[in-house]
Amino acid sequence: MGSPGEQAALSLLDQSSCGFMVSQVLFAACELGVFDVLAEAPEPLGSDAVAAHLGTSSRGTELLLDTCVSLKLLQVETRGGKASYENTELSSTYLVRSSPRSQQNMLLYLARTTYRCWAHLAQAVREGRNQYQEAFGVPSDELFSAIYRSEGERLQFMRALRDIWSVQGRSVMAAFDLSPFPRICDLGGDLQPGPSWVHGNCAQFLSAHHPLRPLPGCSGALAKECVSLYPGCQVTVFDIPEVVQMARKHFPSSEEGRIGFREGDFFRDPLPDADLYILARVLHDWADEKCSQLLARVHQVCRPGGGILVIESLLDADGRGPLTTQLYSLNMLVQTEGQERTPAQYRALLEAAGFRDFHCRRTWGIYGAILARK
Repeated sequence: MGSPGEQAALSLLDQSSCGFMVSQVLFAACELGVFDVLAEAPEPLGSDAVAAHLGTSSRGTELLLDTCVSLKLLQVETRGGKASYENTELSSTYLVRSSPRSQQNMLLYLARTTYRCWAHLAQAVREGRNQYQEAFGVPSDELFSAIYRSEGERLQFMRALRDIWSVQGRSVMAAFDLSPFPRICDLGGDLQPGPSWVHGNCAQFLSAHHPLRPLPGCSGALAKECVSLYPGCQVTVFDIPEVVQMARKHFPSSEEGRIGFREGDFFRDPLPDADLYILARVLHDWADEKCSQLLARVHQVCRPGGGILVIESLLDADGRGPLTTQLYSLNMLVQTEGQERTPAQYRALLEAAGFRDFHCRRTWGIYGAILARK
């Protein structure tokens, strides 16, 4: 029998080495519709009943359900030797598709795109570059094509962004009082949030994009949180044409007149006039040189007294935590050219572009908010 220290060490090793299995249990349960079936049932269901609804094998379904119980994604009650399953509060809130706070779209994106890229992490570390060639057979200069292999893929990602900001958006938009900025421009339209509520090894998200274009993803979700918190403001969401058109088609807004969309590339085209520019999960995709290029463009059009709000997952001062943010930074290596940064690193980028009066606040989730002014 090993010592308590040895047992603890082996337990930690087991948890880490099996983390990908935990992720796949969560992904498979979402893809199969386990949580949706249980949510629609008038009472807890046995594994055979769940299997019948899903069209899956009885043995495989029972194994999956019991593992979800151990992960606290489901709860079980056994009577007369028969087990009946139902959703936990966590799964009812975040994993049922019909829930207003559902994260299913993001989890399916993780399963189908991000997970495949992470299979090549060791190669990314060796080469110092993204792995889309290995994962999808797409050269690194064609990342846009890899991420959005179809209109359905792009729509799923946009829905995933909407889902994420339904949980995280209000906290980052309330980190500072933005009421002094009546005209707000969301550059890139709610880009690239990560599922910070997901536990442990499932807390890995990133998306990639063409190296010279903002990644499509705008659904206007962050803009909706903004106008809800600040009734006196108007928001313009700025993104490339095909994404703006999809947003108008699939994400109609009840805030007509207060949220508008404008088509363009924020590296090339004139930026809209605004009192405040938002870069939400944008700068972490780029190397410092391109961040500086974008921030210089924003500073050039920003009026004196105007501001910039940067929303990112922030590393600790020494760069060695939080763990989820470190995983995000590895995601940047695997899928883009960027990295996560410390508040001091963002401050250096903003000040080099000419912004001053730097303030940084962390929120309850993984995201921090940085406000600076011209």
